[in-house]
Amino acid sequence: MGNDEDRSVSLDGNLPVFILGPCVIEGEEFIWELAKNLKNISLEIGVPFIFKASYDKANRTSSDSFRGPGIKEGCRMLDEISKELKVPVTTDVHTVEEIEIASEKIDLIQIPAFLCRQTDLIYAAGRSGRAVNVKKGQFLAPWDIIPIANKLRSVGCDKFLFTERGTTFGYNNLVADMRSLFWMKKEGCRVVFDATHSVQKPGGLGDKSSGDGYLAPVLARAAVATGCDGVFIETHPNPDQAKSDGPNQIPLSDLPSVLKTLLAIHKIASAGSDKKNRV
Repeated sequence: MGNDEDRSVSLDGNLPVFILGPCVIEGEEFIWELAKNLKNISLEIGVPFIFKASYDKANRTSSDSFRGPGIKEGCRMLDEISKELKVPVTTDVHTVEEIEIASEKIDLIQIPAFLCRQTDLIYAAGRSGRAVNVKKGQFLAPWDIIPIANKLRSVGCDKFLFTERGTTFGYNNLVADMRSLFWMKKEGCRVVFDATHSVQKPGGLGDKSSGDGYLAPVLARAAVATGCDGVFIETHPNPDQAKSDGPNQIPLSDLPSVLKTLLAIHKIASAGSDKKNRV
């Protein structure tokens, strides 16, 4: 998936794909420095990755919370990073109009979990000509992705994947059910596991969300062992100072060891298995 050969990433199962980046674009210097660090890490370890960052956190708990630079500036930065570093980029969109703008610059269109049932948004993403990543809503059962997949297929989109990001578990909490990865894969869909949002505690701090970031690598290991096609990880040089979702992000300094462990698990899980029958 991508605009050209240099910006493409395969989901052929030989290696898990990693979607990596911060929660939100905190500034131009910040985003460039982080993107360069992630590119170097990917080259060192030998893993494909898609760079992720949001231009607008449109569903922040508080009206006082930082949202980002906006779509035009955000997509400009992501496009320049993609061209310079030769990596595909992804970001989340919130309206049909935003898809029209983002699809000119972005390789993988991400549909937020809260919006995954919005039919017009799904249709617009499917018609954009870009690959589509639908975050499965915290309120959906795994098999509830079937109608969403059918919506995408109905407009001629066959380049799409679903991301598992946890399921609502009581109040201000989520639980990650690894069976979900199996059931979604059984429907013939590519599945990515969102390790960092799965440990989020929505509204856990009253006017903002909290989370258990230290558990993100644990759940990522379980997901790779289960056989997901990729892992979504938000990372930050200093999560305590992040402008959004700091409590559930993985420190950038920890990321290389996390990725190396996930690759080792993937190698073991893949050994001697039939890809058609693997989850």
